[in-house]
Amino acid sequence: MSERYDTARRLALSDPEGYWSQHISLVDWVTPPTKMLDSDRAPLHRWFTDGTLNTCYNAVDRHVLAGHGDRAAIIYDSPVTGTSATLTYDQLLEQVGAFAGGLRDLGVGAGDRVVIYMPMIPEAVVAMLACARLGAVHSVVFGGFAPRELAARIDDARPIVVVTASCGIEPGRVLDYKKMVDEALTISTHRPNALVLVQRPQLPATLEDSREYDWSDVIRSGATHPAAPVTVRATDPLYILYTSGTTGRPKGVVRDNGGHALAMAWALPNVYDIHPGQVWWSASDIGWVVGHSFIVYAPLISGATTVLYEGKPVGTPDAGAFWRVIAEHSVQGLLAAPTAIRAIKRVDPDGELIADHDVTSLRNLFLAGERLDPDTYSWATDLLGIPVVDNWWQTETGWPIAANLRGFDPMPIKPGSPSVAVPGFDVRILDEHGQEVEAGVEGAICIRLPLPPGTLPTLWGDDDRFVRSYLSTFDGYYLTGDGGHIDEDGYLFVMGRTDDVINVAGHRLSTGSIEAVLAAHPAVAECAVIGAADALKGQIPRGFVVLRSGWQQDHSELVAELIRSVRADIGAIATPKDIVVVDGLPKTRSGKILRKSMREIADRGDSTVPATIEDPAVLDMLRSVLRP
Repeated sequence: MSERYDTARRLALSDPEGYWSQHISLVDWVTPPTKMLDSDRAPLHRWFTDGTLNTCYNAVDRHVLAGHGDRAAIIYDSPVTGTSATLTYDQLLEQVGAFAGGLRDLGVGAGDRVVIYMPMIPEAVVAMLACARLGAVHSVVFGGFAPRELAARIDDARPIVVVTASCGIEPGRVLDYKKMVDEALTISTHRPNALVLVQRPQLPATLEDSREYDWSDVIRSGATHPAAPVTVRATDPLYILYTSGTTGRPKGVVRDNGGHALAMAWALPNVYDIHPGQVWWSASDIGWVVGHSFIVYAPLISGATTVLYEGKPVGTPDAGAFWRVIAEHSVQGLLAAPTAIRAIKRVDPDGELIADHDVTSLRNLFLAGERLDPDTYSWATDLLGIPVVDNWWQTETGWPIAANLRGFDPMPIKPGSPSVAVPGFDVRILDEHGQEVEAGVEGAICIRLPLPPGTLPTLWGDDDRFVRSYLSTFDGYYLTGDGGHIDEDGYLFVMGRTDDVINVAGHRLSTGSIEAVLAAHPAVAECAVIGAADALKGQIPRGFVVLRSGWQQDHSELVAELIRSVRADIGAIATPKDIVVVDGLPKTRSGKILRKSMREIADRGDSTVPATIEDPAVLDMLRSVLRP
C-alpha cells in the first residue's frame, strides 16, 4: 500500500477527530466547528455539532464568488429527447435562487420537507439545491415509482410541496408522471400544500387544482426576490432517501448537512481523482444515492462539471451511447454500475461501437452498486485500456467504504475486489459470535463505530429502528449486511448479501463465488445464482445465465460446460442442480439483480415483488423455471 494511504488510514482510525479536523477547510462554513465528534449519545454519533453552513452555498455560490461563474456546472445530455444543454455556475445560481424564492412563497422553510419525483432533467437538480438553499429537507423519489410506493414516502416525509414533471421518457414509452402523482395523492393520508410541475412537450399535463403550479410560473415569481442561503446547523438534515425494496413503513436514510458536505468534498478528488473544472459523469439517477452523491453534490461542491444523462447504456440509440457521451463532453471519469457494462457487452460483445468515438479523455472507469465480476472487469479493461476501478458502498454510507483511491498513489488492482477500506471506515470481518476472523476467512462485513462524516446518523424519525437495524447485531459495529473476506494484503472481497451465503449439506458457499465462475465463460453476458431449499441438503445452488448477443451454441452442451467449470474451480458440492439459459434477469432500476425474489419463488412459489423492479415481465417470465 502507498505510504500516503497508510498514513491517512492509520490517523483516521486512531484519531478520527484529528484526521477530519485537518480537512474542514474543504467546506465553507458560516461557523467553523470546534467540536469534531459528539459521542455523548453513542452509538448515535454526530459530527461537527457546533458548526453551521449552507450546502447550496458550497455547491454553487462560492464558485461564482471565486470568479468561476462561467464554468460549466451541468451538461444535460438527453438522447431520449434529442436535446442537450449546458448550465454554467452563474446560470445555476440564478435558477436555484429563483426557484428557492418560489418555494418560499409556497410556504417552504427550514426543516420543511419537499418530495421530488422527477426525470433526469436539470430542473431536478435545481429543485434539490433550492431545498438545500432554504434549509428544507428534500426527498427524491425515483421517477416512475409506483403510486402506492410514492404515497408511502409522502406519508412518511409529510412534505409541504411535491415537485414533479408532466412525464418521464424511456426508450419506446412515455410515462405519465402527473397521473402517477395524482393517484399517489389519493392514496396518501398527508396532503401537501402545493404541487409544482415541469411541463414537457412530449406529454403536457393539465393543472386541475388551485394548489397546482407550473414550474415556469414559480421560477418567474421567485426571480423577483430570489432566496439567499439559509444558515443551518451541520447536524440538520439535508435529505431523506428511502431504501429500495422496503415493506411496511419505508426506511428513510437521513443525510446531514455538515458531514455530508465534507465527505463529498473529500471523496471526489481522493477516491475518483476529479478536480475543479474537470468533467465527471455518474451514469446513475438522482433517485438513487449515487445520483445524490455523485451526480449532484460531490461534483458541484468540488467545482467540477457534472454530466446529467437522460438515457440508457443501450437502446438510446445503441450500445455505443456511453462512448458518444464521453467523446462529446471530454469526460475524464465515469462512474456506472457493472450491469450497465454487461448490457453493453451483451449487445456489442467485441466492443466494435467504441471505434466510432474518441474516448481518450477518459482516465478511469469506476463501477459500483453491485459486485463487479472478474469477467466484466477484464472485458472493460481490455476494451478501454485504462484502470477499471471497483468501489463498494451503500445508500446508508453515502460514499465509498472501500475503493482504490485514484487521488492518492494508485494501488494495484485485484479483480473481484474493491481494494481497501477508505480512510475513516474501520472495516472488520466478524464471525457469528462477533469475533474478528483471520485473513482470507469469510464472515460478516462490519464497520467499527464511529462511522465517518457523511454516513447516515439515523433513520428519519426513528432512532430506535436505526439502532435495531444496523447497530444491534454486534456491539460497537455497523452491520453492512454483506459478507466477504479481507486478504493478507488488506484487500476486501465482497461476496454479496449475507443472505446469499447458502448452506449445502453443512458447507457454507457464497453464490457470488459460483457466479464468478459462470460469468467467466465467454458465452455468458450476466448470471445469477440462488440457493433453493432442498429436503436432503438444506439448500442447493441453482444458476441462471443470459447469453451474449449472437452466441450460437446448443444449450445442453453449454450447461454441461458451465457445470464442469464450477466443479473444477470450486468443487462438487458447489455444482448447481441445474443451470437455465434465460432471456433476462429481474433487476431493480438501479441494476441490482433481484436474487431474493427469485429465491422466494423457488422456495414458496411466489414473492412480494419490490416496487423498484425495472421490468416485472422479466420476473413473470422466470416464474415457470423458478417454481419448485
